[in-house]
Amino acid sequence: MTRIVPLVVLVAVAVGVFAIATSGGSTQSHKAGQATGYGAPAPPAAAKAAVNVRSTSLGKILVDGNGRSLYLFEADTANKSNCSGACLSAWPALTSDTAPAASGALTGRFATIAAAGGKHQVTYNGHPLYLYAGDQQAGDTAGEGLKDFGAEWYALSPSGNKIDEG
Repeated sequence: MTRIVPLVVLVAVAVGVFAIATSGGSTQSHKAGQATGYGAPAPPAAAKAAVNVRSTSLGKILVDGNGRSLYLFEADTANKSNCSGACLSAWPALTSDTAPAASGALTGRFATIAAAGGKHQVTYNGHPLYLYAGDQQAGDTAGEGLKDFGAEWYALSPSGNKIDEG
C-alpha cells in the first residue's frame, strides 16, 4: 500500500502538469477556429459571401463563390424574404455577415437583411438571394422558372433583373 501512494501522487502531478502545459493559460488570445484551452473551439471567423458573374446557358448570371447559380423568389418584396421553413431547405438563402465586396457593374447593389437564426441574407438590387438544392454543380440552372412555394424562381442578370426563359 505504501508503494501505491507515491505512484498515485506521481500520476496526479503528471496529469496536472500536462493540463497546465496544454491549456495555454487564460491570458492567451484566440483566433477563430482555434481551441480556447477550455475544450471548446472559438467561434468561427465571420463569413463573407462572394458573388461573381458567370456565363451559362441562360447568359451571364450571378453566382456564389463556388459558381452556383443565385436566384430570386417572386413572392419576395423589396428587401424582404418570404421563404421560410421547408422553402429554405429547397432554396437555401445566401447568407453573409456583411454585404459582399463588389467591383464594376456589381458595386453598390448588395446589402443584407435579417434572416432566420440571426443570420443575414444577401440581397442584390433589393432581391433576397437564394441557391437551389437541385443544382448539382457550378453552372447548373435547374431552378430557373420553377414554381415552388407559391411563386416562380429566376436567375439574376448582373443588372439585377430576373432572367425569364419561359
